[in-house]
Amino acid sequence: MGEIVEIQRAQDEEELRERLDALTPKEIVAELDKYIVGQREAKKAVAIALRNRIRRQRVEGPLRREIQPKNILMIGPTGVGKTEISRRISQIVRAPFLKVEATKFTEVGYVGRDVESMIRDLVEVSINLVRQEEIQRVEREAQRQVEERLLDALLPRPSTTDEERLASFESTREKFRQKLRKGELEDRYVEIRLPQSPFQQINVFAGEGLEQIGIDLSVLGDMMPQRLVPKRLKVREAREILFQQEADKLINQEEVRRRALERAEELGIVFIDEIDKLAMGGREEQHGPGVSRQGVQRDLLPLLEGTTVRTRHGHVSTENILFIAAGAFTMAKPSDLIPELQGRLPIRVELRPLTQEDFKRILTEPEDALVKQYQALLATENLELEFTEEAIEEIARIAYELNSSTEDIGARRLQTVMEKLMEDLAFETADLPEPRKFTITPEYVREKLAPIAEDLDLSRYIL
Repeated sequence: MGEIVEIQRAQDEEELRERLDALTPKEIVAELDKYIVGQREAKKAVAIALRNRIRRQRVEGPLRREIQPKNILMIGPTGVGKTEISRRISQIVRAPFLKVEATKFTEVGYVGRDVESMIRDLVEVSINLVRQEEIQRVEREAQRQVEERLLDALLPRPSTTDEERLASFESTREKFRQKLRKGELEDRYVEIRLPQSPFQQINVFAGEGLEQIGIDLSVLGDMMPQRLVPKRLKVREAREILFQQEADKLINQEEVRRRALERAEELGIVFIDEIDKLAMGGREEQHGPGVSRQGVQRDLLPLLEGTTVRTRHGHVSTENILFIAAGAFTMAKPSDLIPELQGRLPIRVELRPLTQEDFKRILTEPEDALVKQYQALLATENLELEFTEEAIEEIARIAYELNSSTEDIGARRLQTVMEKLMEDLAFETADLPEPRKFTITPEYVREKLAPIAEDLDLSRYIL
């Protein structure tokens, strides 16, 4: 089994390398176009940054070490696609992706989280990503082991050498096996033995030193012997727990850690949102929050330039991690960031506000468009939902006007508008006696949304 898993892993890694090598910037943009409307300049910027990573790995000799990712600063209002572009990029290359908010971090010495914790979180994301890939490879064998353990719990083996009794036991066991596979024993109770940690993991987030103590204690907890305690569970509950146990036995944990660290270093993407909040008042204030904001900016510098961060799984170099910072910059300008941080975000991309035509396209064109989502949801309860072209235009118009008259939250406005529009249908669909068809017309849209949209005070709270 181990040799088969190793061969499969090698094949998958080779397949991933070939897939990355074949990805051209045009193909990356085309993939992003499936989910994100417009913002071509931003898509081109991240596509080139991703391709340059692939090109770097082809460079031989000492020059390769000198070629580092060109970090990106995205400038644009909320809800125009900044986060979605970064998230989709990570999915294209199966890369560890972490989104953080700049305002969650504090300068070293202040109460809060230090910026290095984002790298530790990125490593955890990478560990989970690689672990899930490994679980898929050993899933069949793990399921087989789980079945045997459940059968042992449902029908313990007799302590006898009598061949007739053993034959009868095996016959009964096979009957139980068939019932188990048909799902007829899901509500039966079984007793299984579960490991109990010798002590609870301690997490401390006040300063680098104390946080590191938490990391060291968690590693120590992994090394301590675990005591097994019996627990009575239903078969459906026990199956999930046993699967994790059996999968862990089949997975080489050290190999998972090694590959996860390597993937975090070579392919990791950190998206730092609300970077503009660190700039607000930074130059005017010489004490209070402004000082802390400047301190966070200074703490970010070594991460963006390249440093080594200690994690519970090993040391991680940030030299080749791609950092994408984003902000609306309505109350501040990129030039309000400290000059050193500006220099470490050399690629600037401005995302434009969304138009009414963009809203119309967002509702229908992407593969995960909201209209398609609601049609799929209600189809599960035998309601065939259709939207006329005029209805789509009316929804887009109302959403755009709400953004113009109240707070502009970009494409997120469509979610609140659609949820209000579909409220009555979603409530009543489950009680429909038979399949039916319903068409959303512009009249229906105005009936449901116009009274609220026209009342600005009410729309601030509902839409």
